[in-house]
Amino acid sequence: MIKFRPEDCLVLLVDDVSQNLQLALEILNSAGYATIFASSVKQAIERVKTANPDLILLDLMMPEMGGIEVCKRLKSDNLYAHIPIIFVTDSNKKEDIINAFNSGAVDYINKPFHSWELLARVKIHLEMKKTQEELKNINSQLEKLVRTDSLTGVNNRREILSLGEKEFQRCRRYHRYFSLLVIDMDYFKHINDTFGHLLGDKTLITVAGAIKNCLRQVDSFGRFGGEEFVAILPETNLEDAETLARRICQVINKLNIEIDRQKVRVTASIGVATFSTQDNNLEEVIERADRAMFAAKNQGRNRVSLGKTV
Repeated sequence: MIKFRPEDCLVLLVDDVSQNLQLALEILNSAGYATIFASSVKQAIERVKTANPDLILLDLMMPEMGGIEVCKRLKSDNLYAHIPIIFVTDSNKKEDIINAFNSGAVDYINKPFHSWELLARVKIHLEMKKTQEELKNINSQLEKLVRTDSLTGVNNRREILSLGEKEFQRCRRYHRYFSLLVIDMDYFKHINDTFGHLLGDKTLITVAGAIKNCLRQVDSFGRFGGEEFVAILPETNLEDAETLARRICQVINKLNIEIDRQKVRVTASIGVATFSTQDNNLEEVIERADRAMFAAKNQGRNRVSLGKTV
Protein backbone atom coordinates (compact mmCIF):
# COMPACT_ATOMS: atom_id res chain seq x y z
CA MET A 1 0.00 0.00 0.00
CA ILE A 2 1.37 3.44 -0.97
CA LYS A 3 1.83 5.76 2.01
CA PHE A 4 -0.70 8.59 2.16
CA ARG A 5 0.86 12.01 1.53
CA PRO A 6 -1.35 15.16 1.73
CA GLU A 7 1.01 17.03 -0.60
CA ASP A 8 0.12 14.57 -3.37
CA CYS A 9 -3.58 15.47 -3.14
CA LEU A 10 -5.36 18.43 -4.74
CA VAL A 11 -8.53 19.64 -3.02
CA LEU A 12 -11.01 22.01 -4.66
CA LEU A 13 -13.01 24.25 -2.29
CA VAL A 14 -16.23 25.74 -3.61
CA ASP A 15 -18.01 28.46 -1.60
CA ASP A 16 -19.44 31.86 -2.46
CA VAL A 17 -18.51 33.28 0.99
CA SER A 18 -14.89 34.42 1.05
CA GLN A 19 -14.51 33.98 4.85
CA ASN A 20 -15.54 30.32 4.58
CA LEU A 21 -13.08 29.76 1.75
CA GLN A 22 -10.26 31.43 3.64
CA LEU A 23 -10.81 29.35 6.77
CA ALA A 24 -10.94 26.04 4.93
CA LEU A 25 -7.92 26.95 2.79
CA GLU A 26 -5.85 27.78 5.88
CA ILE A 27 -6.76 24.48 7.56
CA LEU A 28 -5.98 22.36 4.49
CA ASN A 29 -2.83 24.24 3.53
CA SER A 30 -1.45 23.90 7.06
CA ALA A 31 -1.91 20.12 6.78
CA GLY A 32 0.09 20.07 3.54
CA TYR A 33 -2.69 19.69 0.97
CA ALA A 34 -2.50 21.36 -2.41
CA THR A 35 -5.62 23.50 -2.82
CA ILE A 36 -7.55 25.51 -5.38
CA PHE A 37 -10.84 27.33 -4.90
CA ALA A 38 -13.89 28.61 -6.73
CA SER A 39 -16.46 31.17 -5.61
CA SER A 40 -19.12 30.40 -8.22
CA VAL A 41 -20.67 27.36 -9.86
CA LYS A 42 -19.30 28.28 -13.29
CA GLN A 43 -15.80 28.74 -11.90
CA ALA A 44 -16.06 25.47 -9.98
CA ILE A 45 -16.93 23.45 -13.08
CA GLU A 46 -14.08 25.12 -15.00
CA ARG A 47 -11.65 24.27 -12.18
CA VAL A 48 -12.76 20.64 -12.18
CA LYS A 49 -12.21 20.36 -15.94
CA THR A 50 -8.79 22.02 -15.93
CA ALA A 51 -7.32 20.75 -12.63
CA ASN A 52 -9.10 17.38 -12.11
CA PRO A 53 -8.91 17.57 -8.29
CA ASP A 54 -8.69 14.55 -6.01
CA LEU A 55 -11.55 15.75 -3.80
CA ILE A 56 -14.14 18.56 -3.78
CA LEU A 57 -15.46 20.43 -0.73
CA LEU A 58 -18.72 21.89 -1.99
CA ASP A 59 -21.05 24.37 -0.31
CA LEU A 60 -24.58 23.01 -0.36
CA MET A 61 -26.29 26.39 -0.80
CA MET A 62 -24.58 27.90 -3.84
CA PRO A 63 -26.28 30.73 -5.79
CA GLU A 64 -27.15 30.28 -9.50
CA MET A 65 -27.20 26.49 -9.19
CA GLY A 66 -27.43 24.62 -5.90
CA GLY A 67 -24.65 22.35 -4.75
CA ILE A 68 -26.92 19.34 -5.27
CA GLU A 69 -27.24 20.14 -8.99
CA VAL A 70 -23.49 20.72 -9.32
CA CYS A 71 -22.85 17.34 -7.71
CA LYS A 72 -25.35 15.59 -9.99
CA ARG A 73 -23.77 17.18 -13.07
CA LEU A 74 -20.27 16.04 -12.12
CA LYS A 75 -21.40 12.54 -11.15
CA SER A 76 -23.16 12.12 -14.50
CA ASP A 77 -19.88 12.75 -16.36
CA ASN A 78 -17.60 9.68 -16.53
CA LEU A 79 -14.54 11.94 -16.58
CA TYR A 80 -15.29 13.34 -13.12
CA ALA A 81 -17.65 10.84 -11.48
CA HIS A 82 -14.74 9.29 -9.56
CA ILE A 83 -13.99 12.51 -7.64
CA PRO A 84 -15.36 12.32 -4.07
CA ILE A 85 -17.54 15.28 -3.08
CA ILE A 86 -18.05 16.37 0.54
CA PHE A 87 -20.83 18.88 1.15
CA VAL A 88 -20.29 21.71 3.62
CA THR A 89 -23.59 23.01 4.98
CA ASP A 90 -25.23 24.85 7.86
CA SER A 91 -28.44 22.92 7.27
CA ASN A 92 -29.54 20.19 9.65
CA LYS A 93 -32.66 19.33 7.68
CA LYS A 94 -33.06 15.62 7.10
CA GLU A 95 -34.15 16.09 3.47
CA ASP A 96 -31.07 18.19 2.66
CA ILE A 97 -28.75 15.49 4.01
CA ILE A 98 -30.64 12.73 2.15
CA ASN A 99 -30.56 14.76 -1.08
CA ALA A 100 -26.83 15.30 -0.64
CA PHE A 101 -26.13 11.58 -0.49
CA ASN A 102 -28.62 10.78 -3.25
CA SER A 103 -26.84 13.22 -5.55
CA GLY A 104 -23.61 11.27 -5.19
CA ALA A 105 -21.81 12.94 -2.29
CA VAL A 106 -19.67 10.74 -0.04
CA ASP A 107 -20.05 12.83 3.12
CA TYR A 108 -21.11 16.16 4.59
CA ILE A 109 -19.77 18.55 7.25
CA ASN A 110 -21.91 20.96 9.23
CA LYS A 111 -20.91 24.61 9.63
CA PRO A 112 -19.29 25.82 11.74
CA PHE A 113 -16.81 22.94 11.55
CA HIS A 114 -13.75 22.06 13.59
CA SER A 115 -10.40 21.82 11.85
CA TRP A 116 -9.80 18.28 13.17
CA GLU A 117 -13.17 17.13 11.79
CA LEU A 118 -12.55 18.68 8.37
CA LEU A 119 -9.08 17.13 8.12
CA ALA A 120 -10.30 13.72 9.33
CA ARG A 121 -13.13 13.55 6.79
CA VAL A 122 -10.96 14.79 3.94
CA LYS A 123 -8.21 12.31 4.73
CA ILE A 124 -10.45 9.26 5.05
CA HIS A 125 -12.15 9.88 1.70
CA LEU A 126 -8.87 10.57 -0.06
CA GLU A 127 -7.44 7.37 1.39
CA MET A 128 -10.53 5.45 0.25
CA LYS A 129 -10.19 6.93 -3.24
CA LYS A 130 -6.51 5.97 -3.38
CA THR A 131 -7.31 2.43 -2.18
CA GLN A 132 -10.02 2.06 -4.83
CA GLU A 133 -7.59 3.24 -7.52
CA GLU A 134 -4.96 0.76 -6.33
CA LEU A 135 -7.49 -2.10 -6.32
CA LYS A 136 -8.65 -1.09 -9.80
CA ASN A 137 -5.04 -1.13 -10.99
CA ILE A 138 -4.42 -4.54 -9.40
CA ASN A 139 -7.59 -5.94 -10.99
CA SER A 140 -6.52 -4.55 -14.35
CA GLN A 141 -3.11 -6.24 -14.00
CA LEU A 142 -4.74 -9.53 -12.99
CA GLU A 143 -7.09 -9.38 -15.97
CA LYS A 144 -4.09 -8.79 -18.21
CA LEU A 145 -2.28 -11.77 -16.70
CA VAL A 146 -5.30 -13.98 -17.40
CA ARG A 147 -5.27 -12.90 -21.06
CA THR A 148 -1.52 -12.82 -21.64
CA ASP A 149 1.10 -15.46 -22.40
CA SER A 150 3.58 -15.16 -19.55
CA LEU A 151 6.66 -15.72 -21.71
CA THR A 152 6.08 -13.67 -24.84
CA GLY A 153 3.67 -11.03 -23.52
CA VAL A 154 1.22 -11.56 -26.40
CA ASN A 155 -2.32 -12.95 -26.06
CA ASN A 156 -2.55 -16.51 -24.76
CA ARG A 157 -4.55 -19.34 -26.33
CA ARG A 158 -7.70 -18.58 -24.34
CA GLU A 159 -7.72 -14.92 -25.32
CA ILE A 160 -6.94 -15.43 -29.00
CA LEU A 161 -9.80 -17.96 -29.19
CA SER A 162 -12.11 -15.45 -27.52
CA LEU A 163 -11.09 -12.68 -29.93
CA GLY A 164 -11.42 -15.08 -32.84
CA GLU A 165 -14.93 -16.08 -31.76
CA LYS A 166 -15.98 -12.42 -31.66
CA GLU A 167 -14.60 -11.87 -35.15
CA PHE A 168 -16.28 -15.02 -36.41
CA GLN A 169 -19.66 -13.92 -35.07
CA ARG A 170 -19.19 -10.40 -36.47
CA CYS A 171 -18.51 -11.76 -39.94
CA ARG A 172 -21.48 -14.13 -39.83
CA ARG A 173 -23.81 -11.39 -38.69
CA TYR A 174 -22.70 -8.65 -41.08
CA HIS A 175 -21.65 -10.85 -44.01
CA ARG A 176 -18.00 -9.78 -43.77
CA TYR A 177 -14.81 -11.80 -43.87
CA PHE A 178 -11.50 -12.32 -42.09
CA SER A 179 -8.39 -14.43 -42.56
CA LEU A 180 -6.43 -16.45 -40.06
CA LEU A 181 -2.75 -17.44 -39.95
CA VAL A 182 -1.32 -20.41 -38.09
CA ILE A 183 2.42 -19.79 -37.71
CA ASP A 184 4.60 -22.63 -36.52
CA MET A 185 8.35 -22.36 -36.04
CA ASP A 186 10.44 -24.97 -37.85
CA TYR A 187 12.68 -27.42 -35.95
CA PHE A 188 12.08 -25.64 -32.64
CA LYS A 189 12.71 -28.81 -30.61
CA HIS A 190 16.15 -28.95 -32.20
CA ILE A 191 16.85 -25.39 -30.95
CA ASN A 192 15.89 -26.35 -27.38
CA ASP A 193 17.83 -29.60 -27.48
CA THR A 194 20.95 -28.04 -29.02
CA PHE A 195 21.14 -24.61 -27.40
CA GLY A 196 19.02 -24.99 -24.28
CA HIS A 197 15.68 -23.61 -23.15
CA LEU A 198 17.08 -20.17 -22.33
CA LEU A 199 17.89 -19.52 -25.97
CA GLY A 200 14.66 -21.28 -26.94
CA ASP A 201 12.67 -18.86 -24.78
CA LYS A 202 14.51 -15.87 -26.23
CA THR A 203 13.75 -17.18 -29.70
CA LEU A 204 10.02 -17.38 -28.95
CA ILE A 205 10.02 -13.86 -27.49
CA THR A 206 11.92 -12.44 -30.48
CA VAL A 207 9.76 -14.19 -33.06
CA ALA A 208 6.54 -13.10 -31.32
CA GLY A 209 7.72 -9.48 -31.33
CA ALA A 210 8.73 -9.67 -35.00
CA ILE A 211 5.36 -11.09 -36.04
CA LYS A 212 3.46 -8.51 -34.01
CA ASN A 213 5.39 -5.70 -35.72
CA CYS A 214 4.12 -6.98 -39.08
CA LEU A 215 0.49 -6.75 -38.04
CA ARG A 216 -1.99 -3.89 -37.96
CA GLN A 217 -3.60 -2.36 -34.89
CA VAL A 218 -6.91 -4.09 -35.72
CA ASP A 219 -5.34 -7.53 -36.00
CA SER A 220 -5.33 -9.97 -33.09
CA PHE A 221 -2.29 -12.08 -32.32
CA GLY A 222 -1.37 -14.66 -29.74
CA ARG A 223 0.63 -17.72 -28.79
CA PHE A 224 -1.49 -20.78 -29.39
CA GLY A 225 0.83 -23.16 -27.59
CA GLY A 226 4.47 -24.28 -27.72
CA GLU A 227 6.06 -22.70 -30.79
CA GLU A 228 2.76 -22.04 -32.57
CA PHE A 229 1.15 -18.62 -33.02
CA VAL A 230 -2.17 -17.48 -34.47
CA ALA A 231 -3.02 -14.16 -36.12
CA ILE A 232 -6.57 -13.02 -36.90
CA LEU A 233 -6.86 -10.48 -39.71
CA PRO A 234 -10.23 -8.66 -40.00
CA GLU A 235 -11.39 -7.53 -43.44
CA THR A 236 -8.53 -9.41 -45.12
CA ASN A 237 -9.05 -11.72 -48.09
CA LEU A 238 -7.02 -14.84 -48.83
CA GLU A 239 -4.71 -13.10 -51.31
CA ASP A 240 -3.79 -10.27 -48.96
CA ALA A 241 -3.38 -12.68 -46.07
CA GLU A 242 -0.99 -14.75 -48.18
CA THR A 243 1.05 -11.64 -48.98
CA LEU A 244 1.31 -10.81 -45.28
CA ALA A 245 2.22 -14.41 -44.41
CA ARG A 246 5.07 -14.39 -46.94
CA ARG A 247 6.36 -11.13 -45.45
CA ILE A 248 6.26 -12.65 -41.95
CA CYS A 249 8.23 -15.64 -43.25
CA GLN A 250 10.89 -13.31 -44.64
CA VAL A 251 11.08 -11.26 -41.44
CA ILE A 252 11.51 -14.35 -39.26
CA ASN A 253 14.12 -15.74 -41.66
CA LYS A 254 16.22 -12.60 -41.25
CA LEU A 255 16.23 -12.62 -37.45
CA ASN A 256 19.60 -13.00 -35.72
CA ILE A 257 19.05 -14.36 -32.22
CA GLU A 258 22.00 -14.62 -29.86
CA ILE A 259 22.64 -15.37 -26.19
CA ASP A 260 26.05 -16.01 -24.57
CA ARG A 261 27.65 -15.96 -28.05
CA GLN A 262 25.33 -18.72 -29.22
CA LYS A 263 23.51 -17.72 -32.39
CA VAL A 264 20.47 -19.27 -33.98
CA ARG A 265 18.54 -18.67 -37.19
CA VAL A 266 14.91 -19.67 -37.40
CA THR A 267 12.23 -20.15 -40.01
CA ALA A 268 8.48 -20.69 -39.86
CA SER A 269 5.78 -22.52 -41.79
CA ILE A 270 2.51 -20.64 -42.13
CA GLY A 271 -0.97 -21.87 -43.00
CA VAL A 272 -3.55 -19.36 -44.24
CA ALA A 273 -7.34 -19.71 -44.22
CA THR A 274 -10.21 -17.30 -44.85
CA PHE A 275 -13.65 -17.34 -43.29
CA SER A 276 -16.36 -18.87 -45.43
CA THR A 277 -20.14 -18.66 -45.00
CA GLN A 278 -20.02 -22.48 -45.00
CA ASP A 279 -18.02 -22.47 -41.74
CA ASN A 280 -20.12 -23.48 -38.75
CA ASN A 281 -17.65 -22.32 -36.14
CA LEU A 282 -14.23 -20.77 -35.60
CA GLU A 283 -12.62 -24.19 -35.14
CA GLU A 284 -13.28 -25.02 -38.80
CA VAL A 285 -11.30 -21.95 -39.92
CA ILE A 286 -8.47 -22.81 -37.53
CA GLU A 287 -8.39 -26.45 -38.68
CA ARG A 288 -8.18 -25.35 -42.30
CA ALA A 289 -5.26 -23.03 -41.54
CA ASP A 290 -3.66 -25.75 -39.41
CA ARG A 291 -3.85 -28.30 -42.24
CA ALA A 292 -2.32 -25.73 -44.57
CA MET A 293 0.50 -25.15 -42.09
CA PHE A 294 1.29 -28.90 -42.03
CA ALA A 295 1.20 -28.88 -45.81
CA ALA A 296 3.86 -26.15 -45.73
CA LYS A 297 5.93 -28.37 -43.43
CA ASN A 298 5.60 -31.30 -45.81
CA GLN A 299 6.57 -29.12 -48.77
CA GLY A 300 9.91 -28.24 -47.19
CA ARG A 301 9.16 -25.70 -44.43
CA ASN A 302 9.92 -21.96 -44.41
CA ARG A 303 6.99 -21.30 -46.68
CA VAL A 304 3.28 -20.40 -46.88
CA SER A 305 0.43 -22.73 -47.80
CA LEU A 306 -3.22 -21.85 -48.37
CA GLY A 307 -6.17 -23.65 -46.85
CA LYS A 308 -8.83 -23.97 -49.52
CA THR A 309 -12.52 -23.94 -48.67
CA VAL A 310 -14.55 -26.92 -49.86
